[in-house]
Amino acid sequence: MPTLAYNKRAKFDYEILDTFEAGLKLSGQEVKSVRTGHINLKGAYVTIKMSDSKPEAYLINAHIPAYKMAGPLPEYTPERARKLLLHRKEIDRLMGKLKQRGLTLVPIKVYTKHNKIKLEFGVGRGKRKIDKREYIKKRDIEKQIRAKMKH
Repeated sequence: MPTLAYNKRAKFDYEILDTFEAGLKLSGQEVKSVRTGHINLKGAYVTIKMSDSKPEAYLINAHIPAYKMAGPLPEYTPERARKLLLHRKEIDRLMGKLKQRGLTLVPIKVYTKHNKIKLEFGVGRGKRKIDKREYIKKRDIEKQIRAKMKH
């Protein structure tokens, strides 16, 4: 599974409680752009919208620039909402989790699996500033220990 994009802030800003995998519904030139690694998940999130009385999941705010070799695309918007391909039971389960206070759906990474482009996203709870400081302190201590063990 080669990773095409990774959201570095996801695990720093959120405590990931559960992860899910979904297919991405993309246009042809978007697929080529993503396969070359041109996708940015910074500031992106997953939401569930009701359409025709059935819920659908969407990836919002993910930046996929136009494929350079495709030529001019006048109507193309890089941050458009992209539909996620999930089963109805999975969407219902996600809706139940989102009803809990303080939980959100955070994209973690985009990768290929059996020639398909997949999105891994998680149900996350936002970390407080003090939690982030503890994480940074712990990471720095581990880095110092590894450096001393090396010498």
